[in-house]
Amino acid sequence: MNPIAHIAIIMDGNGRWALKRRKPRNAGHRKGLDNISEIINYCKKQKVKHLTLFVFSLDNWKRSPEEILYLFKLLENFLDKYKKKLLKEKIKIDKNFYHKILSIENETAKDYEITVNLAFNYSSKAEIVSSFNKILKNKLNKKITPSLVEKNLYTSGIPDPEILIRTGGKNRLSDFLLWQISYSEIFFIKKLWPDFKSKDLNKIVNEYKKIKRNFGAIND
Repeated sequence: MNPIAHIAIIMDGNGRWALKRRKPRNAGHRKGLDNISEIINYCKKQKVKHLTLFVFSLDNWKRSPEEILYLFKLLENFLDKYKKKLLKEKIKIDKNFYHKILSIENETAKDYEITVNLAFNYSSKAEIVSSFNKILKNKLNKKITPSLVEKNLYTSGIPDPEILIRTGGKNRLSDFLLWQISYSEIFFIKKLWPDFKSKDLNKIVNEYKKIKRNFGAIND
């Protein structure tokens, strides 16, 4: 049985979920954010230590200013609403979203059962370039090695995801954790993110546990 320490999710389909119901796109973002709590609780019960959620990509700045502003405000309100719940249930939020996430990160850093990484304003290509620039700036080594690059990624100290899930029916990675998912099992799901529930995640987890993982080796 394959253990799971880290699950990463591209939460795609919020806008399409709303448009299918003849609602504004922002209604889908609101519904999608409400869905996060159920997924966190499932991971916590399964003793998954790390959950990384793709909240806002660097390319999402191409969207309308109104939608971007709404996404920022929505996440800010979410953090305000769930701060006590996060502390009580020993859920740590990692990666800064201004002072909101920084405050919660500091308060939960000592005692937590799951770390939730919010990939906000994120680009995997930018992350890898940043790692190389850190190495060059600090003259850490004359030779670039995979382990040296990994130590300077945003995810340093976090195990690579065993599972990557993308909801919404699109079969692409969209510049998300490109280095870290080199050996992840990838699941592309047709369901839009607001419709993706813990039972769907449980089905994926059970399927993953049956997979024989060789990491490039040949095993009989």
